[in-house]
Amino acid sequence: MSEQTQGRTVRRVVVVGAGMAGVQTAVALREQGFAGDVTVLGAEPHQPYDRPPLSKAVLLGKAEGSAFDVDFPALGIILGLGREVLAVRPGDHEVDTAEGPVPYDVLVLATGAEPIRLPGAEDVPGVHLLRTLDDAERLRPVLARQHDVVVVGAGWIGAEFATAAREAGCAVTVVEAADRPLAGALPAEVAAPMTGWYADSGTELRTHARVASVEPGAVILDDGTRLPAGAVVVGIGACPATAWLAGSGIELGAHGEVVADDHLRTSAPDVYAVGDCASFPSGRYQGRLLVHHWDNALQGPRTVAANIIGETPTAYDPVPYFWSEQFGRFVQYAGHHAAGDATVWRGDPAGAAWTVCWLREGRLVALLAVGRPRDLAQGRKLIEAGTAMDPELLADPARPLKAATA
Repeated sequence: MSEQTQGRTVRRVVVVGAGMAGVQTAVALREQGFAGDVTVLGAEPHQPYDRPPLSKAVLLGKAEGSAFDVDFPALGIILGLGREVLAVRPGDHEVDTAEGPVPYDVLVLATGAEPIRLPGAEDVPGVHLLRTLDDAERLRPVLARQHDVVVVGAGWIGAEFATAAREAGCAVTVVEAADRPLAGALPAEVAAPMTGWYADSGTELRTHARVASVEPGAVILDDGTRLPAGAVVVGIGACPATAWLAGSGIELGAHGEVVADDHLRTSAPDVYAVGDCASFPSGRYQGRLLVHHWDNALQGPRTVAANIIGETPTAYDPVPYFWSEQFGRFVQYAGHHAAGDATVWRGDPAGAAWTVCWLREGRLVALLAVGRPRDLAQGRKLIEAGTAMDPELLADPARPLKAATA
């Protein structure tokens, strides 16, 4: 079977990456009627799985795994698991694996991101990352033994892991080089209330704390402080998993990501990119976005599938969204804010529930909601619509967000 799409015959679609973006691309192709061959190649041997439960249920032993509920055989999706792709040759329409080349008519890059490692600590026993199912399974007995744990990095993943470790009964110290948690994601005044969440949970947070070295059983800070550490978990960010594209001629951006256009096409013919490994131009935000969040890996594949199959290209310009569960709080964010955007608070940040809104030229462009899911749901729609807001009405937490329009 084949599809005649955009002037070319597509019989074989190969997807590199078996995470959320890769699996959803394959599923979306079938849902949208593609009848040709669909092959998903994944470097890990495990059945494709979802990542968010790794830092929660799987880590705490409440679930054995988080495999996607997808009947691949019934959908006619071929899985090549434990088959790492080593290179791509766009001129030949082939990808190379240790088992030999795999030809394609259309290729989709969905390799995601990989955690940044702590320099000098790569081979030290007891140092862990948390990105894969194997990582979570290695960490699960560590938490069960209630070790003293040092978490390096007070970003989203660091906070989520610290939350799980405290729930497991571990003594947890989080060290952060910046002056506050989430320094790379949120302005100081927004991140400030979150600092207290650590102490409330019994977690020690050390800011302005740089790691000088790690040795078995201890983390040494640059001021000479020695922190006991039965385990060290590194959560200092992630970078696109694109090293294997070296020499392919596919354009990469400043952060190592695949540079995709607004239809998620790469610089190579018949090659698309989606999810954490790719950036895309946003007309809504007048710039290029690199979004390392689950929802992007869920939404982007539908656009990729539509563009592979359809005659008329479909643009991808979502309102980014993500959530985080940390220290007993449900935190949600939608949109994209920038320096210079006006800030409006809804509710007391010292309380259990509050929201921060960002306005640009009077229109809602982003919001962070803590324990206020209705604000998030309504705000996401208002951002999508580009609705002008009344700042005074918006600041009233008792007023529904949708009733605060200008």
